[in-house]
Amino acid sequence: MWDVSAHVGQLVTILIMAVALGLDAFSLGIGIGMKGIRLRDVLRISTVTALFHIIMPLIGMYTGKYVSSLLGDITSYAAGGLLVLLGAHMILNAFREGDTKLVDHRSLLGVILFSLSVSVDSFSVGVSLGMFSSDLVLTVLAFGVCGGLMSVMGLLLGRRVSQNMGDYGEAVGGAILLAFGLLFIF
Repeated sequence: MWDVSAHVGQLVTILIMAVALGLDAFSLGIGIGMKGIRLRDVLRISTVTALFHIIMPLIGMYTGKYVSSLLGDITSYAAGGLLVLLGAHMILNAFREGDTKLVDHRSLLGVILFSLSVSVDSFSVGVSLGMFSSDLVLTVLAFGVCGGLMSVMGLLLGRRVSQNMGDYGEAVGGAILLAFGLLFIF
């Protein structure tokens, strides 16, 4: 017999995890959005972020079945280090004369680095979920939709705030990324 309460409980749990994982994309999206961003770039970054929020937990779920004990805190340190580097780079670029940026958030590399940094946690959660019998399709779709939507909201909010902050928006955005990177590490 089909147990409705068990399925509802699993759905609620997956949605709470999806929103929690999407909060990284939201918070970091504010930082990127403060640099000043076009709507087309918001859509592109959010789409790639949603895809990474699908792919990373999927890979994690399969990995979790085999090597869950080997991962530990490595993924948090990697994500934190990446965010610290991106944040420091944004802060330096805010005060640098000229247009000599190493990684532009609108470039393919910048989009991939942002999406990877906010979806590494999804990989870790996927590893944990891989050890349990969770609905694979529901889980990865919920993670992807929440990650993408939260990214859009954060990027648009950051874009709105940056219009009022002027030239300091990029430095503030970099500081946000740097702070989140340090939180991941420590």
